[in-house]
Formats: sequence, structure tokens, C-alpha cells
Amino acid sequence: MVFSRRNGHSCLRWQMGWGVADTDFTVRFWGVRGSIACPGEATARYGGNTSCIEVRCGRRLLVLDGGTGLRELGNNLVKHHKGALDLDLLFTHTHLDHIGGLPFFAPAYNPKNHVRIWAGHLAHPSGIRDVLEQMMTPPLFPVPIDILAAQVTFTDFIAGQTLDFHSHINLVTAPLNHPNNATGYRIEFDGKSVAYITDTEHLAEGMDPNVLRLMDNADVVIYDSTYTDEEYANRRGWGHSTWQAGVQLATKANARQLVIFHHDPEHDDNFMDHVAAAAAKERPGTIVAYEGLVLKL
Repeated sequence: MVFSRRNGHSCLRWQMGWGVADTDFTVRFWGVRGSIACPGEATARYGGNTSCIEVRCGRRLLVLDGGTGLRELGNNLVKHHKGALDLDLLFTHTHLDHIGGLPFFAPAYNPKNHVRIWAGHLAHPSGIRDVLEQMMTPPLFPVPIDILAAQVTFTDFIAGQTLDFHSHINLVTAPLNHPNNATGYRIEFDGKSVAYITDTEHLAEGMDPNVLRLMDNADVVIYDSTYTDEEYANRRGWGHSTWQAGVQLATKANARQLVIFHHDPEHDDNFMDHVAAAAAKERPGTIVAYEGLVLKL
């Protein structure tokens, strides 16, 4: 991976879709927090927006989760992308910190754009459209989901399926251990792979086989590291994991690089600096996600 410097961190120079090779595989972080957005001076370096990641598989655009970071991604796409947009929005689950950016996603209001929305955690008869429609219903929200003028489709699947996705992209899914269910994703493209495993709690009885399958020999693993082991003792059953568990899982799965993600809103920049140093010492190459970080596989 080749990096440039940004605000004291390392990141790749980014191109927004034009001049991108058909085999380029890139990941950009637009929101890295969990539970609730936490803007302010104390979180300025790592960022305060909730979960949203942009993945480019050649010219194909995938978006992982639609937290508050989705608004900035949408504005950036409108500003830089020429012509109609065609993208897939993959939800891990529908807790508010992962869906709250959708009503503010500018590309969803352009009738020329295609937006395919996917979710694998909802039991029949509930579906992803029904849940998002409830979110955008008064008195929770002043305008209905029908205001989204783009060509939007909604697809529900069962977590654990390998999806019939775009050519040259393999999309593996697995159920995660989280209240109200969640889905983990593994994106395989051009011989490389990214595992996105957030909002999951590691199992007391041992390593989660679903998580290990998604991580298996992955080039990049993005893992729910909301807590430290010390904090986790008082947060069992909340549906989140620790960076130490992430290190153990990634090592067991022979993953190449671990990315710590879904930071607790109480963890300010100084706290995350300490996590970054400790995790890199424990497993060299491990990094902490921050808004604007770009990885190229």
C-alpha cells in the first residue's frame, strides 16, 4: 500500500472515479464512530461521524453503511462525479447510527441515479424498505421515503448467503452477534479481499466461526473495536467487541491488516492515539480508522 501524509496520519491520494483503472480496489472512510455522532475539537483528528465506508472495485461503487458520514460522501460524489451514479448501499443493520445519513444523501434525490439498497438482518415480514420508511415518517422525520427521487431498489437477503452480485465482485455475508441482528460482509475483487465486521460481540466460548470465515486470509479486516478489554468487562451483552479481540481474530484468520473501527463516542483523539500505539505494538501493521483514511489494495 502506498501512502501520502494528511494531518499527521498516513493516507492514499484519492481519485473520485475518473481515471480509475478497472482493477483498482480502494477503501475510504467517511464515518468511523459508533452509537452516536460526536463532533468537536476532542474528536477532530479521527472524526465524529458514524459508520460509512466507500469501496471502489474498479469502476463499481459500493457503500458500507449509511451513518452520518454518508452525507459527506454524497456531497463529495455530487461535486466530483460526472454523469449518473450507479451504486450499492450495503447495510450491516438498521440501528440509527448506521442509517441516519440516508435522508441527507444527495445522490438519492437525483432521478438519473441508481441506488440499490441491501440488508441481510431483517426477519420476514419486515424488510429494509419498511424499516427505512418508518425512520422517515412523522413525527420522526418530516418527509417520507418516497421523496427519494433516484431509482432506488430494496433487496433483503439472509445473512450467510453469498450474493449474486456484480461480475468480477464476490460478496460473502455472515450473521453477526449483535442485538436485533447484523450482517458482516467480505468483498472479493481482483484477487484481493476486504472484510467489514462491525457491531458484533466476540463469543465468550471462543472465536466466532462466522467472523473467522469472513476474515480468512483477507487483505484488510475492518473490525468493531468499540471497547478495550478493560472496558468490556462492564459492557458484556451490548453487542460490541474490543481491539484486543480483533487482534486475536485477525491473527487466527491469517488476515493481512487489521483496521480498528466503530470508536466509542467517549474515546477522544488522545485516547485513540493510545489505542493505535498499543494495537500496533501488539500486531504490527494494525491501524485505527479515521475520516479521510484511504487504503488501496
